[in-house]
Amino acid sequence: MQEHTGDKPFSCSVCGKRFTHKQNLKTHTRTHTGEKPFSCSVCGKRFTHKQNLKRHTRTHTGEKPFSCTVCGKRFKEKGSLKIHTRTHTGEKPFSCSLCGKRFKEKGSLKKHTRTHTGEKPFSCAVCGKAISLQHHLKIHTRTHTGEKPFACSVCGQTFTQKGYLTIHARTHTGENTFSCSVCGKRFTQKGSLKIHTRTHTGEKPFSCSLCGQTFTRKDHLISHARTHTGDKPFSCSVCGKSFKEKRSLKIHTRTHTGEKPFSCSVCGQTFTQKGNLAIHARTHTGENTFSCSVCGKRFTEKGSLKIHTRTHTGEKPFSCSVCGQRFTHKQSLKMHTRTHTGEKPFACSVCGKAFSLQHHLKIHTRTHTGEKPFACSVCGQTFTQKGNLTIHARTHR
Repeated sequence: MQEHTGDKPFSCSVCGKRFTHKQNLKTHTRTHTGEKPFSCSVCGKRFTHKQNLKRHTRTHTGEKPFSCTVCGKRFKEKGSLKIHTRTHTGEKPFSCSLCGKRFKEKGSLKKHTRTHTGEKPFSCAVCGKAISLQHHLKIHTRTHTGEKPFACSVCGQTFTQKGYLTIHARTHTGENTFSCSVCGKRFTQKGSLKIHTRTHTGEKPFSCSLCGQTFTRKDHLISHARTHTGDKPFSCSVCGKSFKEKRSLKIHTRTHTGEKPFSCSVCGQTFTQKGNLAIHARTHTGENTFSCSVCGKRFTEKGSLKIHTRTHTGEKPFSCSVCGQRFTHKQSLKMHTRTHTGEKPFACSVCGKAFSLQHHLKIHTRTHTGEKPFACSVCGQTFTQKGNLTIHARTHR
């Protein structure tokens, strides 16, 4: 009778919430007391509701009493079957009140809503970083623990996320599931195909709120934003140097480790960056794609042509903020700046002596290895530096 009248005579003495039935009040009270009277006879886990214990028991028995009438797939819970049925009907009963996007599950709508509100209810216990989804918090935590629970059955490589393992597995199978309808290029990831498609459409959906510059990828916009803020969140654990991009830090780290993971298939020369290998490969093919419109000189890199052009224009676009000296190359300015700051980012792994230029470190290392790569063609005497050989050569004139 109370269900029809809407009467709720049973009230919680703690929070005031009202219930139609006394048993419902009794169950609710456990949310305040923490009481869990129902215990699993297999693993001992305890529950506040008898129904929750019943559902949990199926994790031990493997029982799946709820079956889909369309495809026959079975489920442990009635709610899971109800959600699954929508994959057949296409029903999306939960709609976002802000953008209208629809969802099959109430939980999915709840998560989506946070993209509008910016709510991040889950916080990392180690670094305090706030995260919008509990699943993402679990993944983030692995950056602290170093845990990589997903292992490749072929090569043993481990990953922090199951999705990364799935993508990696395709490197063994050669599977490229996603194909571009314009040029036919194939991709292992749907997201990669989506980004690639913009090279055909010219779409740049990500726009900088400060200068209006647009980008094809969200991560490129995030990196660009740091040119305005000056933020350099990625720091080298060896020398402390900071970078705007994680990729730049990864490449920089190789100056300390000496790692050169990219190898030329022709001569075996190794490189720290994939781009440098691609450029080097042209020395074997003889390809000089970029040509100077003034003198006709050809280059393997577009950047090299751009720098070369300045020998004709006299342009020196890079200026020192301390003394005003100008340079044609950004790298030249960077090296010059160290004469003001005294920075010496390149340290010898043998004796610890630090240098402002990587080239100087390379020369210094030879004092430990005894290497003398420059030999006199007349008398055969060897030298650690090309400049010393040049000076020596004059004694034969």
